[in-house]
Amino acid sequence: MGKQFSAMIPPHVEFIEQQQMFFVATAAPSGKVNLSPKGMDSFRVLNKHQVVWLNYTGSGNETAAHVSQDPRMTIMFCAFEGKPVILRLYGQATAIHRGDECWQSYSQLFSNLNGARQLYLLDIDMVQSSCGMSVPFYDYVAPREELSQWADKQGEKGIEQYWAKKNQQSLDGVDTHILALSKITD
Repeated sequence: MGKQFSAMIPPHVEFIEQQQMFFVATAAPSGKVNLSPKGMDSFRVLNKHQVVWLNYTGSGNETAAHVSQDPRMTIMFCAFEGKPVILRLYGQATAIHRGDECWQSYSQLFSNLNGARQLYLLDIDMVQSSCGMSVPFYDYVAPREELSQWADKQGEKGIEQYWAKKNQQSLDGVDTHILALSKITD
């Protein structure tokens, strides 16, 4: 049976800090629901009511399209080793772009910004934990380096060109290249 909390408690934070991967779910008022796996060193707990995560450039920009229309976001962590646990953070997300005033204060929390597209600040309104007894065991081997290597090779200008070429629209037709590029010009 799941338990609900109004904020994260220390065992939740400890569990999050041990995870190598998390999942982000968003949806616009209509259209497709998006669920994305995230990795790398891209997640920080700010306090019991807020987290921030760094979104790297990928093949789409669905999260940005959805958050621009509806800020609802769910982040989920699963234990793939040890005690079975699933932890979900529900809340309202704010996209932070390079040109935003607070970009610098949040981006300095991360050591690798190569390929960074946005940061997402999640104001948590509910935390839910459940058992996760059906989640299989998996062994963590190592992080994948391909995305960092690709971003290093592209450089900042190359990544901006990629956004303009590849990240034109979300699956539901929202102009996502405008969301990525609009704040970079400052």
